[in-house]
Amino acid sequence: MSTPRPASSLNAARRARELAALADGAEVDVLVVGLGATGAGAALDAASRGLSVAAIDAHDLAFGTSRWSSKLIHGGLRYLASAQLDVAHESAVERGILMERTAPHLVRAQPFVLPLTPLVPRGQAALAWAGFRAGDLLRVSARTSRTALPAPRTLSAVETRHLAPALRPAGLRGGLLSWDGRLSDDARLVTAVARTAAAHGARILTRVRALSVGGRGAAVRDERTGEELRIRARAVINATGVWAGGLVGDVRLRPSRGTHLVLRSEVLGGLAAGLHIPIPGEANRFVLVLPQGDGRVYVGLTDEPVDGDVPDVPEVPETDIGFLLDVLGSALDVPVGRDDVVGAFAGLRPLLDTSGDGDPERTADISRRHAVLTSPDGVVTVVGGKLTTYRRMAQDAVDAAVTARGLRAGRCRTAALPLVGAAGPHALAALDAPARLVGRYGSEAPAVHALGVADPALARPVVPGHPVTGAELLWAVRHEGALDESDLLDRRTRIGLVPYDRESALDAAREALAARTG
Repeated sequence: MSTPRPASSLNAARRARELAALADGAEVDVLVVGLGATGAGAALDAASRGLSVAAIDAHDLAFGTSRWSSKLIHGGLRYLASAQLDVAHESAVERGILMERTAPHLVRAQPFVLPLTPLVPRGQAALAWAGFRAGDLLRVSARTSRTALPAPRTLSAVETRHLAPALRPAGLRGGLLSWDGRLSDDARLVTAVARTAAAHGARILTRVRALSVGGRGAAVRDERTGEELRIRARAVINATGVWAGGLVGDVRLRPSRGTHLVLRSEVLGGLAAGLHIPIPGEANRFVLVLPQGDGRVYVGLTDEPVDGDVPDVPEVPETDIGFLLDVLGSALDVPVGRDDVVGAFAGLRPLLDTSGDGDPERTADISRRHAVLTSPDGVVTVVGGKLTTYRRMAQDAVDAAVTARGLRAGRCRTAALPLVGAAGPHALAALDAPARLVGRYGSEAPAVHALGVADPALARPVVPGHPVTGAELLWAVRHEGALDESDLLDRRTRIGLVPYDRESALDAAREALAARTG
């Protein structure tokens, strides 16, 4: 049985010790503000180079955009269509790194079917097929194995309906099968990155808000106690994503809202693959139908500009819900109505404002390139990009901080550094634990499973119809830095995506928090 290395475990006691050390005046080489994927990645990158690191977030790990993605690790196909070859190649390379080296326990191949309905003209189908073939060439250029990502192929109408029985049979000519990377859970990836950074000595501190930042540190507030202190640092990286401009004033962003719906799996029947459903009038945009394996299906996503103040948790407008249901209805034989939507979530992409003084671009057309900006006082800000390329974004941000502040650091190691729980396919298959736990915890799955073996009450699901157990909640409290009910239900697990399920699981979350020791 694999147990967590104490150095990787995050919990309330460790947080208190490490925050106290900083309050006493300990200086670090690098302070990272923001603990989404890029911020946690920057903390890991810097710590693995031998630098001392503190990383803070006003809320929790993966509180912002990093938990609201489609849970996909994209290979860059969309960027080929707009001739962004460098972005496409970078995405394919980073996908391969995650799937084969750093997080094979969390990222696996996901099949997708593009149904060839009467709404998909033959010319558009030919273009999509050419795109899937080009995407496979991207896989080759990134040196990702065929074992990790199978080849695309065409499907007959019978094969298409076998993979997606909910599709409307009338006029169905067949389908196109393609593959991409898929996360078991985006917030779990962030947790694994943060814990790996902690194992390399980084201080990972949630509920610590940056009040102001400068080239030599930040004024912060412990949101649990209200105490204010200063964290001294030789370099500061602003990785707060869509909120980056609130700390460094010369950062120009155009946030874009991506909305997903949550449906119960039974609404769509037995989906054996995800679906690409073309958006009418759009040559290269699709609504995705993503079975989650936990009794739920996600349907997304939109790409709408957001003006004005940026909220901590974006609301989902009814117009987005209606749009997604309309596109879904264009291909399905089963009616899916507003009452079938049991939850919804929206994330804000931190896209760079490239409009200048001319007419603003649609956010769907803005490049997903990332940028690293250094302010006059030396604060390094990293913005743009996407979840798939978080590691490269982090590497570039740390490179910039090392250069700007003259730090002595080793080379980046993260392209070959396994995250907590990572192991090869054969090692994972041999673990003595349920496959679902292995897919979420990797080599630590037997230790999570053992909690339920020792106490059968912890082995039971905390919500009827959802597989998360009490053992997983307790593990999150003891080893994954969960401090309250929202951490447990909304990020370490995704129970909270359905409000009814969240309410039903509150007592179990409180019991796990009360049993944090042991």
